[in-house]
Amino acid sequence: MQLVVARIGRAHGIKGEVTVEVRTDEPELRLAPGAVLATDPASTGPLTIETGRVHSGRLLLRFEGVRDRTGAEALRNTLLIADVDPEERPEEDDEYYDHQLIDLDVVLTDGTEVGRITEISHLPSQDLFIVERPDGTEVMIPFVEEIVTEIDLDEQRAVIDPPPGLIDDRAEIASARGDESDEDSTDSSGDEN
Repeated sequence: MQLVVARIGRAHGIKGEVTVEVRTDEPELRLAPGAVLATDPASTGPLTIETGRVHSGRLLLRFEGVRDRTGAEALRNTLLIADVDPEERPEEDDEYYDHQLIDLDVVLTDGTEVGRITEISHLPSQDLFIVERPDGTEVMIPFVEEIVTEIDLDEQRAVIDPPPGLIDDRAEIASARGDESDEDSTDSSGDEN
């Protein structure tokens, strides 16, 4: 199985280094010197990582055969793709690869079907499951421990305990105004003087 592990950014310096936008939780494994990565577009690869270092909080890579700024700039926006064994799992028990989560059934704690995970959206603050409901609509579920209570890869399901309003439109909305009557909101400007 192929996974996108990084996107090449701009050239850094004049000796062929590039900045990369890391898209893996395991850069030390996937983006290590000697790693051979497929590319998108395929015509720019495969690329073999020659060196890697962190500079000012950014990962810089140099690839075999790329020796100058012009060659590095030509790689800009290229996606780096690693071959991963589909059975491989992350080192931590509570971590998952996207391909393990796609197509999982999403159910409530009482077993009620919610839908199926079709996409994982990686945002700066948290990840989101994009879940397709049986009626074809989509709902976004934050992938946080308080809401996603269990991931069972053997049973191919994700169990969620969502707060009111997250997956249904029938949630009660508390109003700061309480139960004020509609009289306060009527317009009395229709009176003639």
